[in-house]
Amino acid sequence: MNRLGRSGVEITTLALGAAGIGNLFTEVGDGQADETVGAAWDAGIRYFDTAPHYGIGLSERRLGAALREHPRSAYTISTKVGRRLEPADAGGDDLANGFAVPATHRRVWDFSADGVRRTLDASLERLGLDRVDVVYLHDPDDHAEEAFREAYPALEEFRSQGVVGAIGAGMNQTEMLTRFVRDTDVDVVLCAGRYTLLDQRALTDLLPAAQERGTSVVIGGAFNSGLLADPKPGATYNYAAAPPELLDRALALKAVAERHGTTLRAAALAFCAAHPAVASVLVGARSPHELRDCAEQFAAPVPVGLWQDLRDADLLPAEAPVPGEHASKPKEEPS
Repeated sequence: MNRLGRSGVEITTLALGAAGIGNLFTEVGDGQADETVGAAWDAGIRYFDTAPHYGIGLSERRLGAALREHPRSAYTISTKVGRRLEPADAGGDDLANGFAVPATHRRVWDFSADGVRRTLDASLERLGLDRVDVVYLHDPDDHAEEAFREAYPALEEFRSQGVVGAIGAGMNQTEMLTRFVRDTDVDVVLCAGRYTLLDQRALTDLLPAAQERGTSVVIGGAFNSGLLADPKPGATYNYAAAPPELLDRALALKAVAERHGTTLRAAALAFCAAHPAVASVLVGARSPHELRDCAEQFAAPVPVGLWQDLRDADLLPAEAPVPGEHASKPKEEPS
């Protein structure tokens, strides 16, 4: 377990991101969603991340229901604020936002203090909980002024009152996350897709700042939405068709991994987890099979020689930490 910043909240080094069980892109049945969370629990995962945005509340409802059989003190759960859900006229679906659910609600960007409180209250109701452990500001890219002026102080108040144990921000960029780390007292930031075998831009600003400030980092998007899981024509990179040059790079990474008797998936997860600022790697899964595969890949040893070969082939920068170079950092694998 790793502690988030200076908080008392602890998380496992592998975590489940629950967008998939919120019907991301395609429908998932209630039973399959429940079994996916169950497989995560059996794999030793005790940190679960969700958001109102995921299936306009479906992910939160399913995650809360799946965890209800377990003692509340036995797991850590995070959700997000910034997108408030409002009822909408029934009709159509939510596929324009990426989720295969009926469009019963619409998302309203709201980083006001009142909006943050209302959003968290609604999330607790959907989860069936009286508290969550971590709350992130969700994608405040175009709402920086309101997020720093109103939403962040509201989260600080929640933390001081004991409503939540840790606070932070989650984004697909590093610049504003670095500002949160440097200019506020967040415990953790969630960085998606910006620290992977294909994209190390977080190495320039965010990760050094987090180390300096003692702020924890959770890494999401270790596979860059699919390309690093299974590089082939038609694979996606950041939820769009992968450019040819990135597909070629991913195939070169895969070839080196296979030459060392391991998989690109295992190398991708191990790379993300190796940085000393990283407290957890968040994986998305929509089935027990996907979850078990991620857990097995995360636990699989990656030959040390692979990293030097990647550096020699100019596929990995020399300054990027790799497993074994920071042995003083405790790591626990799911069991």
